[in-house]
Amino acid sequence: MNRYEGRRALVTGGGSGIGQATVLRMLSEGGRVVAADVSAAGLADTVEKAGADAERLTTVEVNIGDEASVKAGVSAAVDALGGLDVLVNAAGILRSSHTDQTTLDQFQQVIQVNLVGTFLMIREAIPALLEGTDSAVVNFSSTSAMFAHPYMAAYAASKGGVQSMTHALAAEYAKRGIRFTSVQPGSISSGMTDGSGQSRQSVGPGLPEDADMSLFMKLAPAIGQGFAGPESVAGVVAMLASADGAFITGTEVRIDGGTHF
Repeated sequence: MNRYEGRRALVTGGGSGIGQATVLRMLSEGGRVVAADVSAAGLADTVEKAGADAERLTTVEVNIGDEASVKAGVSAAVDALGGLDVLVNAAGILRSSHTDQTTLDQFQQVIQVNLVGTFLMIREAIPALLEGTDSAVVNFSSTSAMFAHPYMAAYAASKGGVQSMTHALAAEYAKRGIRFTSVQPGSISSGMTDGSGQSRQSVGPGLPEDADMSLFMKLAPAIGQGFAGPESVAGVVAMLASADGAFITGTEVRIDGGTHF
């Protein structure tokens, strides 16, 4: 299946987790991809895992929370690809704490990366996407945008913002040829959720030592044997940004194994 043959994609968070899995999936389907990430080591790992497909892969270091870095990164990606058809905003951070103990700087950091960073990437990419073919943007919301995930108020606020922004953008650009959708991952094993990764601009949730774990009892998948791998999300992202998703815009897809019926 070569749905991405001839398509040009920019994927943030491409150094690990779901972002990396998305890069590898699009490459495997014939696409030309720029993987962006704050971590040089993560990007090197993606290149290694791409194997022979790495000839169609370019990497660029980008801090999506920094406007200058985003401007330079998107410009470099568009130059490398000769245009842009797909943008995937997978980069993000997760911080967990008691809300009454969360500093303003900590709250604003999550909003800056997850929400403002997604906005900056989209804003800078729109001119190229308007010139692209069957252009599509896939943003990363989260199940926390709609369901109670304790100790994650800042993260939930940022992802709720991404989801609402996606709807607004879909309406604004529908007649100009850009589709906007979002995915809501939940119960997915990645550097963000298990604390094992430092790339993809993410760290583990670091729940408070006195966290009430009974609050998480309803957050278990209904199918499978536990958390799914990042490829479970990457396949959906690839569909949404391909011709198979041509009639899908202004909506979100929840990918959580039935955690939230």
